[in-house]
Amino acid sequence: MKFQKMHGLGNDFILMDEIDPLKYDLTALAIKMCDRHQGIGADGIILILPSDIADVKMRIINSDGSEANMCGNGIRCFAKYVYDNQINAAKSFTIETGAGVMIPELIIEDGKVLFVKVNMGAPILERSAIPMTGAVGNVINEPMEVAGKVYNITSMLMGVPHTMVFVDHLDQTDIVTIGRQIEKNPVFPKGTNVNFVEVINDHEVKMRTWERGAGSTLACGTGSCATAVASFLNGKTGKEVTVHLTLGDLLIEWVDGIVYMTGTANHVFEGEMAI
Repeated sequence: MKFQKMHGLGNDFILMDEIDPLKYDLTALAIKMCDRHQGIGADGIILILPSDIADVKMRIINSDGSEANMCGNGIRCFAKYVYDNQINAAKSFTIETGAGVMIPELIIEDGKVLFVKVNMGAPILERSAIPMTGAVGNVINEPMEVAGKVYNITSMLMGVPHTMVFVDHLDQTDIVTIGRQIEKNPVFPKGTNVNFVEVINDHEVKMRTWERGAGSTLACGTGSCATAVASFLNGKTGKEVTVHLTLGDLLIEWVDGIVYMTGTANHVFEGEMAI
């Protein structure tokens, strides 16, 4: 099977456009290919497929074999792959995802994709839609006890479930332990991604993510979008926020209810793997 390895700020993926998803056990395939010691190594696999409702379709399978409806870093890689491989040569096109149709805009210079700006849609704040158990309403700065300590959380659906925890010092936060326990908390029937956020000023934050189905990752696009929204809702920033991740930045803008994400996507290598 031919593949290309790509990453968005370190959140890495294996992309394939010659695969018939009906012929493979995608759970087993993702686990095998994403293994960092016996496979290629990645946070997930991404399939480029035909679509009946958009120009092209994206499916994402996490490294643990679970399927994700959407991935912000993944969709930037997907858009660059589609353009570079002449699957669609337009600078803007529609992508069918599990979270709806997304529209990327490619920022190109000398024929090369420098950045990808994606209309990520509107955040959904209602508790039941996240989904999260409890009373009707939004989940903003709500206390949750984790391992004997109370953390204030803000949760929403940004293509996939996200929960934000604001901390004073990221480097002193046990992201793995706390993230795993919040992800698996019974109030989240389908689990949740957990983003730990340190506010720098009213237009910059630092973020680290415990990702549902992948564990600790270097970057999370949908998480950056949710973080920007949560930062505004909690009165910590404006609606335009630069999110500093381990290997670089994402610019997030919340305009007229719609979230826009701008960032890079990088090709690492390509090859073939017997599957």
